[in-house]
Amino acid sequence: MEKRKRIRIFGENKLRRALFSILACAVFFQGCGVEEADGQKVRDLDYAVLGEKEIPEEFLTIIEEKKEGMLKLTYTDRKYLYIAVGYGKQETGGYSISVDECYLTRNAVCFGTTLIGPSKGEKVSEAASYPYLVVRTEYLDKNVVFE
Repeated sequence: MEKRKRIRIFGENKLRRALFSILACAVFFQGCGVEEADGQKVRDLDYAVLGEKEIPEEFLTIIEEKKEGMLKLTYTDRKYLYIAVGYGKQETGGYSISVDECYLTRNAVCFGTTLIGPSKGEKVSEAASYPYLVVRTEYLDKNVVFE
């Protein structure tokens, strides 16, 4: 009887490992399945960097819930496309985000940003900060590729 129990436990562990492997692969390939831009820029997109009061309430709520970690989000109201990028928790204040590119390819919107840290010697808040940026551009029914 004890021998069977050991075999069964081994079988259960093997099954757990197999299920974990399948789950891990599914999560990995889900991230890898993001469509890539075809590389040919069609045109630059005009955009506006939004203040907190200009961000749709529903989108702002989602951003606030996720801002402690890295975030790359999109939202649309069918009139505009909103793109948000956040760099998670930073130990101090004094951070900003610059938009490096926002352009359209044949199959996607490409959006790139850079986190800029405080300058050396700059006086900054010692409290943690959660820098994020939201831009609004024309509504396009395209995937957004974060670069």
